[in-house]
Parts: sequence; C-alpha cells; structure tokens
Amino acid sequence: MAEGKAGNVVKRFTCGELVEVITAYLDHALDEPSQVAVETHLACCDDCGHYFDQFRTTIRAVGDAPPEKLSAPTRDRLMAAFRNRRQN
Repeated sequence: MAEGKAGNVVKRFTCGELVEVITAYLDHALDEPSQVAVETHLACCDDCGHYFDQFRTTIRAVGDAPPEKLSAPTRDRLMAAFRNRRQN
C-alpha cells in the first residue's frame, strides 16, 4: 500500500489480486478503499479492463437464462437421496 497526499493509505491491487476480488466488487461487498483500488486498477490496466468486461458480459448472459427444470422422476430420486442422507 502507498501513502496518499493527505496521509491516507491507498490500496493497490495486482492483476492476480484483482481477479480474486472481482466478484466481491460486482456485489458491492468491498470496503471503500478496496473498491477505489479496483476502479483505479481497471482504469489503467487494459487487460484487467477486458477481463472485467468479459466477466460482466458472461454474468448478464448466464444470469438471464431460465433455470432448468428437473423431470418428476429425477426430482423424486434426488429428494429421496437427500432424505436418506439426512437420516444416516
């Protein structure tokens, strides 16, 4: 971490660290210094910027897909397996 102009500690991420926190960033689960650090890194790193855009595009595409429905026999077998597991 580096000292900012007002003596504040400024967090910096490497590309590898950014990849590890990108989901938390998208979920707004990072503290403010970490969020600012991600945004700063994305603004100056073309590779991570492309990664972020691809990640967001994938989430949009997959997130909009309707969930698959199980057939009744498959659902019954699965529920029975869960019940049996809880009893043992």
